[in-house]
This record gives sequence, C-alpha cells and structure tokens, in this order.
Amino acid sequence: MTKYRIAWLPGDGVGSDVLDAARLVLDKIGFDAEYIPGDVGWEFWKTEGNPLPERTIDLLKSTDACLFGAITSKPKDEAARELAPNLHGKGLVYSSPIVGLRQMFNLHTNLRPCKAYPGNPLNMRDDIDLVVFRENTEGLYSGVEFHPVPESIRTALDAHPKMKRYAHVKNDDMAISARILTRKGCQTIARDAFEYAKKHDYPTVTVVEKPNVIRETSGLMVREARKIASEYPGIELWEANIDAMCMWLVKNPQKYSVLLSTNLFGDIISDLSAQLVGGLGFAASGNIGDDYAVFEPTHGSAPKYAGQNKVNPTATIRAAKMMLDYLDEKKMAERIENAVSQVISEGKVRTYDMGGSASTTQMAEAIAAAT
Repeated sequence: MTKYRIAWLPGDGVGSDVLDAARLVLDKIGFDAEYIPGDVGWEFWKTEGNPLPERTIDLLKSTDACLFGAITSKPKDEAARELAPNLHGKGLVYSSPIVGLRQMFNLHTNLRPCKAYPGNPLNMRDDIDLVVFRENTEGLYSGVEFHPVPESIRTALDAHPKMKRYAHVKNDDMAISARILTRKGCQTIARDAFEYAKKHDYPTVTVVEKPNVIRETSGLMVREARKIASEYPGIELWEANIDAMCMWLVKNPQKYSVLLSTNLFGDIISDLSAQLVGGLGFAASGNIGDDYAVFEPTHGSAPKYAGQNKVNPTATIRAAKMMLDYLDEKKMAERIENAVSQVISEGKVRTYDMGGSASTTQMAEAIAAAT
C-alpha cells in the first residue's frame, strides 16, 4: 500500500507538461505515492459549465495533498461566450477553480518563496531570498461583487458620506467589489509569517499594505501584524506601503526577507519578487490550510506552448518540493532543493527562458539525475 494519496490536477495548457516533469523527479527520489487524476479547468467550464466539478472536490477530500498544474481564466463575458450552446442562457458565471479551492478548503496561507539560485542568468542579483506570505481567502478576491448594484446594497452604501459623489450614477452604471478582511484572517497570516521567520532564521517581517489611504482594511491588517509581532521579540516588524514596496524591491531586494500582505497586494509583490529571481518559471506556491494543501507553479497555462515540451518546469518541481516539506518528507525535499540549485549553478541544461535549448523533459531529467 502506498504511503500517500496525491490529487493530480494538470488543468489547462502546459499544466500536463510541467506536472509530468515534476513526476520524473518525484519518482527518481522514490516518493511513495498514488497519484489520482482529477478534472479541472477550461474544458470542463465549456462542456459542463463548471471548471471545478463536484467529483474533483470529492477526490481532493480523499487525498493527503494536491499538485496543481495551470489554469486558464478569462473575463466574465468572454467565458460565457465559450460555453457549449446547450449551456447558454442558464446564468452560469465563471469563477477561478484555484480561488474556489482556496476558499472551499480554507487554504488561508499562500506561501511563495522567491530565492535566487546562483548561476541563473535571469537573476537580478544572486543574494535575494524573499518569502511572501499572502492571505489567501479574503480581501478583494473574496468574490463579493455586484454589477449592476442591487437596490438594497445601493441604499446601504448611500448612507456613507463619500457616496455623495456617486449620487447621479445609475445602479447599472456602477460595479462594486468588496474588500473584506477579518481579524482572524489577519492574525492567522501574520502568525504564519512570524512562525516561518522564526523557524528559518529570517530577521524581519515586512507588512505591505496601504493604511494611509485604505484606512479600515489595511489598517486592520497592520494593527494585527503589530500585535503578533510583539510575541516575537527576536524578529523586527517593518511596515511599507504597497506602491513604495514595489520600488524598494526593485532597488534593494536583498534587504528584505519575509513579506506579509493581504490577497491582492500579496499577489502583486509575489509576482514582482518572482521576476527578481528569474521569472515565473521559478516561482512555486503553496496554498496551505489547517487540514489540506494545494501546491502549484504560479505561472499561467501558456496555451501557445501547450504540448510543445518547452516551458521551464522548475517552478512545478519546486512546488513538489514544497509539498514534500508539508508532508514532513524533509530529506526528500532537501534532495530536490539541492538538485535544482546544482543544475542551475552548473548551467549545462537551460530551458529557452534561460537562454538555452533544453526541453521541459530534459530540464526535469537533469534535476532528477542530480538528486
């Protein structure tokens, strides 16, 4: 009997290519697992009107963790046009399956390490070691949106003095997205960030928000971060506004270690941080809750490269390494980490984004051989 049951969700575009590459490495190190494939993504939206079918949700509930490939997401109107003819007019609205999984399984912590591997020609500099902690279920991604605005919502909002400037705007000429933060959500992500910094000897945690303008929601996040920081006297709390942080990360990324933020701002700084260390081909992500976790590369589905065996699989291989850490398979995780570092340092095998000609499979095989 295998030790682990892993949900295997390739998704769209290059998802199958990169997951197959990660599987080469997992098999080479002897990870004892059964991989159970699941249906997710754009084809299931088009044919069933649901990119995350109930059967896939049931599958995840029977597994220890999930490896996720890539997903295609399109705007509301474009998604509706691509539905099969028999599904038109049924009021179906596309929503991202990965966002749905985060909320459904309360995967509250999005962990994104952005580390520069020496020898990577795409590094901005070689001494960058950033880890982004992004709250994963709340904020502007909570999905509480309105267009047109219902009269009941409009009536409640009109009581706010700032709404006077919108008094002349009709309900169907207005769209509203709610940025919802809870005290518990802020506390959870802040504590996870500080615990990680303590465990891995990072000297600082920087909370990245905009409390001087978004006073209530960003204000709540900063206040709760300060409270949590008081419990970790050996770790310094820094505070930065999101706009300034984007500038400082480009200017002095080596000065920062753990970055803490809410959903949208965390999404922004994690992509920026990824580019500093080679781009999305190196950026892995863990969506971690109290009882379950989903691991993925942060790049999109790149449909123009689907099936070409071309894209860089390093992000997905690093996501597999994060999964091993989560499952407490520390020695296997360390073998993958060291192998990735070795292959990049040697520079003999490089995918197209790194200026080389190696295929997805060849890059994976090189990393597997180095384990």
